[in-house]
Amino acid sequence: MNIDRTECPDFFLDYVLYITVTKGLSQRTVQEYYLDIRLFLKYLRMMNDPRFQSIDDLQKITIRDMQIEELKAVKLQDLYNYLYYVAEERENHDRARGRKVSALRSFFGYLYHHQNLLENDPTDRLELPSPKKLLPKYLTLEQSQTLLQSIDSSYPERDYCIITLFLNCGMRLSELVGLNIDDINFKEEKMRVLGKGNKERIIYLNAACMQALEAYLQKRELPEGSVEKAVFLSKRHTRISKRRVQQIVENALKMAGLSGQGYSTHKLRHTAATLMYQYGNVDALTLKEVLGHSSTSTTEIYTHLSNQIIRHATESSPLAHFEKKESEKNDDDDSDNVDEEI
Repeated sequence: MNIDRTECPDFFLDYVLYITVTKGLSQRTVQEYYLDIRLFLKYLRMMNDPRFQSIDDLQKITIRDMQIEELKAVKLQDLYNYLYYVAEERENHDRARGRKVSALRSFFGYLYHHQNLLENDPTDRLELPSPKKLLPKYLTLEQSQTLLQSIDSSYPERDYCIITLFLNCGMRLSELVGLNIDDINFKEEKMRVLGKGNKERIIYLNAACMQALEAYLQKRELPEGSVEKAVFLSKRHTRISKRRVQQIVENALKMAGLSGQGYSTHKLRHTAATLMYQYGNVDALTLKEVLGHSSTSTTEIYTHLSNQIIRHATESSPLAHFEKKESEKNDDDDSDNVDEEI
C-alpha cells in the first residue's frame, strides 16, 4: 500500500491501522479509503481554515498538524457539500461517490463509536441518492431576482457580475475562476470557457451579462505594470480563488434571506439550467451544449418539471372550468322518498 504516514495526523493513522488489522479489509479497499479520507480532510481545511482558502489545488494542503477539534464541527451538510465537490470538480461518478460515502461512514463511525473522540456521528443520516431520482435544487425566478437585487458588498460590481454569469450562463465554478480577459469577445457578445476534460465551449452573453461585465470592468483596477489576465480579481489584484467566489455567493444568499436552505454556488448552475428550460423553451440537446455536458443523460436531470409547469398543465385541461349544473327538480316528485324507503 502507498500510504504516506508522515503526512497524516495520528487519529487518521490509527484509523488506517484499525481497518487494516481489526476490520481486515483488503489492501485495495484500505488504499481507497485512505485516499478518500485524506481528500476529505484536505477539502475540510480548504473550506474552513483561512490559511488554505486561497489554495485551489488540494494536494498542496497539509493535514499533518490537523487536530480532532476540526472534525467536531462537521455537519451533515458539510458531507453533502464534499460529495458535490467531488462530483463537480473531480468528475466522480456514482460508484466513486458511493465508495466515498462508505469511507466517511467508516471513518466517523470509528472516531465516534470506537475512540469516543466525537460527540456525534455526522454520517448517521448520510445518504447518496441516485441522481436520476433526485430533482436538482434551484432558485425560483423570483428568488433569483431577489438574490441579484440584494447584493451588498465592498466590491458590488464584481460580485453582481459573478452571480449574473452564474444565473444566466450556467457556468461551473472552475470555469468562472479560470476566465481570462482575452476569452471574452465583446463585439460578438460571447466568451470561451474551459470546461471538464479541458474541453472548450462558447457561451453567448445576453444583455444582462454584457451590462454586468462592462460595469465591473470599468471598476477593475490593476497596479501599474501588472499583466494579470484573469477577469475576476481578489482585492490583492490576483486571480480570485474558488473559495472566495463561494463566500461571495454565500454572503449574497444571506443578504437575500436565502441562506440555510441548501443553496450554494453549484445550485446557481442548476438554477440557470432550470430557468432556461422553464421559460426559454430550451430542449435537452441545447442545454447539453450550453452546460458543456458530454451526454444528454446528464442534462436530463435539469429538465425536470416544476410545480409551475405541472399546475399549468392541469389548468390547461378542457375540463378545467367545467361546472356541474344543478338539475331542476319537481317539488311533487317523490322519487327521493322511494329511495329512502328502499
